Amino acid sequence: MSRIGRHPVAVPAGVEVKIAENNVVTVKGPKGTLEKALPTEMSIKLEDGQVVVTRPNDLKKMKSLHGLTRTLIQNMVIGVSQGYEKALEVNGVGYRAQKQGKKLVLSLGYSHPVEMEDPEGLESTVDGNKIVVKGIDKEKVGQYAAEIRDKRRPEPYKGKGIKYADEVIRRKVGKTGKK
Repeated sequence: MSRIGRHPVAVPAGVEVKIAENNVVTVKGPKGTLEKALPTEMSIKLEDGQVVVTRPNDLKKMKSLHGLTRTLIQNMVIGVSQGYEKALEVNGVGYRAQKQGKKLVLSLGYSHPVEMEDPEGLESTVDGNKIVVKGIDKEKVGQYAAEIRDKRRPEPYKGKGIKYADEVIRRKVGKTGKK
């Protein structure tokens, strides 16, 4: 058995899960609604306040899809009940971030400011040198945060750039002069 796949997903109060044909799962909660088409090989059932995922056989592909399907449902349930957020930090002299309506404007040492539009369903906030991306879809939150980070990745010598708040930059020693 898949160790993760065999655990049922608890559905908290205020969250409603609907399973349509072809494993289209819709999760509705206080923060919004998410819908995802999951692998049709898995059988997904709603049993007394819990979502149970079972697989048809023990082929390697089915084993891997089992855990994946269960985790995707879990992420949807957490997303509509609590939401997700990713924090990024802007480090470097003259590097800064600002919000202008739904636009995130980054000054990252390029000849022009980098402007990014918040995607549908996501919201970014700026507090000093911190950028926080919030939303109900874990995949979209992570993707947008990665796109912001890609505008200027942290470099190993001075640590300048945009990094995740929990990321540790491996620092390198610079050149030393002649003696």
